[in-house]
Amino acid sequence: MNKILLVIQREYLVRVKKKSFVFTTILIPLVIIGFYAVIFAISVSGGHDKNTVAVIDQAGFFSSNIENSKGDESKYIIITDQSLETFKGNYKSKGYDYLLYIPPMDVTKSTSNIQLFSPSPLGLSQKRKIERTIDNAVELKRLQSANIPREQYRSIQSDVSIENKVLNGKEEKKNVAIVAQTVSFACGMLIYVIMLIYGTMVMRGVMEEKISRIAEVMVSSVKPFQLMMGKIIGIGAVGLTQFAIWITLIVTLRYVLHIPGLDSIGTTPGMAESGGMMTTINTGLGSLPWALIISCFIFYFLGGYLLYASLFAAIGSVVSEDQSEAQQFVFPVMMPIVLGFVIMSKGMSDPNSPLVIFGSLFPLTSPVVMMGRIMYNVPVSQIIASMLLLVLGILFFTWVTAKIYRTGILMYGKKVTWKEMIKWTFRKS
Repeated sequence: MNKILLVIQREYLVRVKKKSFVFTTILIPLVIIGFYAVIFAISVSGGHDKNTVAVIDQAGFFSSNIENSKGDESKYIIITDQSLETFKGNYKSKGYDYLLYIPPMDVTKSTSNIQLFSPSPLGLSQKRKIERTIDNAVELKRLQSANIPREQYRSIQSDVSIENKVLNGKEEKKNVAIVAQTVSFACGMLIYVIMLIYGTMVMRGVMEEKISRIAEVMVSSVKPFQLMMGKIIGIGAVGLTQFAIWITLIVTLRYVLHIPGLDSIGTTPGMAESGGMMTTINTGLGSLPWALIISCFIFYFLGGYLLYASLFAAIGSVVSEDQSEAQQFVFPVMMPIVLGFVIMSKGMSDPNSPLVIFGSLFPLTSPVVMMGRIMYNVPVSQIIASMLLLVLGILFFTWVTAKIYRTGILMYGKKVTWKEMIKWTFRKS
């Protein structure tokens, strides 16, 4: 045990003292905050699709004043003294961005063959805005032909908005679905990234020590299993240190650097009624089961890391001077991680489907998938089963990879195959 602690101490201190550790630990939170600041600024600024559209309307869709649809900031100008053939060749030179052509048709029966000319392919968002403006005009014409007042039609229309509330015993909290979904996805994505980054870090560390022959010296005084576990735990401790620093920095920036009036920035009419976008987000965050989220995140972070770090350590131990050999072994290990991410993405819309439940129980995918569905009232029995299976998975894969590591770390000059690795697994100590 003392030897494992010495290896842990060495792995931890060597990495923590590096300038790259300090640089990335401070830089990443700033990059994340800057990234969300840019997203927030873009969402607040809104769109800038203020284009000028020339309209040749031979079907009489529009009156003299065209009513824009919601969000469409284009300026529509009806052209009455030009034909399509003569005008479409020089509409750009006349200061128009697009040309909308509506051929003769009965608006009450058909809306086909409408054409929009543009100098380059139109963005989907802008195209949809123009289509909605045309839809509004067609709707108005059809109401007029049916002698239905537009005000009466609008009074019949309904736009229902359901307020979701989470009821735990007698406590009732308002839930904001998008906030719960975002936090859920972020937790699963973070576990996914952690397993890839720190798992490959373990693999590279083992490869470097093997290639430089340092492992031979260390194995002379430390058992291969102790060396492997010390390396895995030491690098994992580096990851935990980084997360502790990141959380501290983010919380500090959130509560210490308070910007006056932030709660009222970027509000939409719907959000303004509830106190602004930030108030809506805070309400959603307040409805989440944070004790469950944090405890499960720590467990699945450690569990997922230990499971995959042992696999990556085994891969590093069998690679010789040609580091490209690692690619044939890394791909099968990475596939379950990627599969977990795919299943988690499906779980955002259907968290209780059989595939998502299986993914949250299967040890190779549960760290990602379970964190992706933990917000959706997962039965306690499933959480316990998932944790037990993950612990069993860690014990099994650590046992398997320890056998591979013990042989591979001292083998040089020979390319190892999967068949040989399987033989090492079943070889008696």
